[in-house]
Amino acid sequence: MTTNDENSAGLSRRDFLKISSIAASVPLLTGPKTISVDGQEVVVHGPGPVPVALTVNGKRLTGQVEPRVTLLDALRAHFDITGPKRVCDRAECGACTVSIDGRAVYSCTTLAIEAQGKEIVTPEGLGEGERPHAVQSAFVNNDAQQCGFCTPGFTVAMKAFLEKNPHASDAEVARGLAGNLCRCGTYRGIHGVVAQMAGRAPKGNAGTTIIAELGTSAKGGA
Repeated sequence: MTTNDENSAGLSRRDFLKISSIAASVPLLTGPKTISVDGQEVVVHGPGPVPVALTVNGKRLTGQVEPRVTLLDALRAHFDITGPKRVCDRAECGACTVSIDGRAVYSCTTLAIEAQGKEIVTPEGLGEGERPHAVQSAFVNNDAQQCGFCTPGFTVAMKAFLEKNPHASDAEVARGLAGNLCRCGTYRGIHGVVAQMAGRAPKGNAGTTIIAELGTSAKGGA
C-alpha cells in the first residue's frame, strides 16, 4: 500500500531506500578539495583513494591509497616492503621504525600522504644479502636479537641515533633508543652493538645501564 505522497512523487518507499543506500556509498569528495579554515585555504583529501608517490630506499613508488592509510600499511600492503613490523600499532614499541629525512619515526602513526617528498629508509634500505650495513653486522656479532621482531626497527633507530651521536654515553644511548622495546630483553647485546659502532669494548656488565633505563618502559608492553 502506498501513500498519496508516494504516488504523487512517482517513487515508492522501497525505491527511495535503494536510491539512498546507493548515494550513501558514493564518496562526497572525489579528489583534493580546497576549503577555507579560519581565513586560510586548506586542501582536503579523500575519503576515497588518492594518488601517492613515495621515495623509499632511493626508489620512487606510486600508488593509490586512502588518506587515512598509515605509512606502515602503505609500505607493507601496497608496496610489499615488510621490514617495518606491526606489533603494538600505537607508537609504543618501535618495531615499525623507519627513517624519514634522517630522523627515526614510527611508521604506524605517520600517514603515507605526509611522507611524500621525503626520503624514506626502511630496514631493507640499510643493507642486504652479503652487503649488510655495519649496524646490522654489529647486531649479529653481538647476538643482539632473539625472536627478531624488534630488530629491524632497532637497526634503523640505532643508525639514525649514532649518525647524530657517534660517541654517545651509555645513558645517552638508553635515552636515545628508549622508543624501541625488546620483549626478549636483548639489551645487553644491543649495548654491545653501540660499543662496537663507537669503537670501544663493553665494560663490566655491558647492558646494565640500558636495562635499567629501558626496563620501566618495557614492563608496560607494546
